[in-house]
Amino acid sequence: MSPISLLPQLLRRAAERHGERDAIVMEGTRLSYAALEAESNRFARSLAAHGIRRGDRVALWAPKSPRLIAALYGIMKAGAAYVPIDPGAPPARMAWIARDCEVAGMVSIGERAVAIDEACGARAPMRALWWADARPPAATPAIAGLPGVPWAEVETEADGAPAVAALDGDLAYVLYTSGSTGEPKGVMLTHRNALAFVEWATATFALTPEDRLSNLAPFHFDLSTFDLFAAAAAAAAVHPVPARLAAFPAAIAEAWTRDRLTVWYATPSALVLLLTRGGLVGRDLAALRLLLFAGEVFPVKYLRELMGLAPQARFANLYGPTETNVCTWYEVPAIPADDRPLPIGRACSNDEVLVLDEAGRRVPAGGVGELWVRGATVMQGYWRAPERTALVLQPVEIAPGLTDLAYRTGDLVRERPDGALEFLGRRDHQIKTRGYRVELGEIETTLLRHPAVDEAVVIAVPDPEITHRLLAVVVPRPGAPVTEADLKQHLSLTLPRYMVPESIVLRATLPRTSSGKVDRRALEPPLAQP
Repeated sequence: MSPISLLPQLLRRAAERHGERDAIVMEGTRLSYAALEAESNRFARSLAAHGIRRGDRVALWAPKSPRLIAALYGIMKAGAAYVPIDPGAPPARMAWIARDCEVAGMVSIGERAVAIDEACGARAPMRALWWADARPPAATPAIAGLPGVPWAEVETEADGAPAVAALDGDLAYVLYTSGSTGEPKGVMLTHRNALAFVEWATATFALTPEDRLSNLAPFHFDLSTFDLFAAAAAAAAVHPVPARLAAFPAAIAEAWTRDRLTVWYATPSALVLLLTRGGLVGRDLAALRLLLFAGEVFPVKYLRELMGLAPQARFANLYGPTETNVCTWYEVPAIPADDRPLPIGRACSNDEVLVLDEAGRRVPAGGVGELWVRGATVMQGYWRAPERTALVLQPVEIAPGLTDLAYRTGDLVRERPDGALEFLGRRDHQIKTRGYRVELGEIETTLLRHPAVDEAVVIAVPDPEITHRLLAVVVPRPGAPVTEADLKQHLSLTLPRYMVPESIVLRATLPRTSSGKVDRRALEPPLAQP
């Protein structure tokens, strides 16, 4: 077979070499690589039959399932890009993303038909909807102006591999992340971007067909690209955690140890919950050979405990925003002796990291600067947002007289004497909670859209289990009665659950600095009290 240049070619190669091996194991369903290849081929043909072409975008708004994974591959085989939307996101957010990305189709489940119809309706620029749940064609939900395609119809398509008219520089997927302007931003990633990471990860962590990988991350979260595509690259089995278990650490811990998973990849907050609330202590972790974590700082006291439970496993800290996927990594050599945060390490192959000052000059080793990233994993930009893209993708000098575009992360770092980088914090109001990157400004903007709100400030309070808790302070308009419950309901209509503050405090005024700006530091101590 020719060299791999497109993500679905990973699946095809695995099917050709290890067709009988499990590709997906989920809730009693086992789908082999040969079966997954055939199912994704049928879906690609169904897409083409309904007018999906190279360069189109197709949304996924449904809980995880083997069919959704087949659809994801089928979309790319049709030459299109998949746009995964948080399956728990409110319909208004789904509709906003669908319109913003101008999706040509959507994969969902029948019970969401009414929500899709009400939120999108005839305003959605879609050609068809595919229903990934099992229902007879006669029971296919109808949405005005859009043909609905039941999965039974997909299964009548031929299962031969379609000719994929795509290049490695074409979009493979668009991931929407929180935006400071009050609207999500779509990060555009190509096949080349994803493969640069997958090839590095597969080789670095020596994945084989014998491995069994966890998949806790939802598909709109970039951690899932390792779970899905690195598994396919190695012809390993991936074990997606179903939505009904995702909020129950004990159920996850039981499933992962029962299935003797060899590779876990998760956010530190998810792993901390497995320790503190999942009963991981005392379970048999002998099968675990590799544990990867990313997305936020791992409190060392919990990492130390976890490493003690699986002394035979490798542990590695992976770093990188959605715009770069993983760009640096640090393998933990031994159980840490103290509680100093782990470094984020050195650049992965195919990437280069630069520590620059405000003038774009390189900072001497040991000095504090902003981390910039250039290389094969760096995104193409934000969907239909050239001005926003230009703020973060900028030319830097990589040699005398030679420049290249690099992504400015907004993260402050320092190079240690051994060459590893230390993460020191953010330059802006972007934070992490439960592994998700959140712009506090997006929550504030959404609060200000409520007619009874005059001012709003959102504060992130450090929390050892989930990295940060979100709290808000709101100044209501004079004479406009509003309650905390009203405001939470307002937020839940457009924001995912993890972005809704757990507490909203109503105040008559906000503290100000001498320059008249809101004094956020004055707000933090009282809000941080339990």
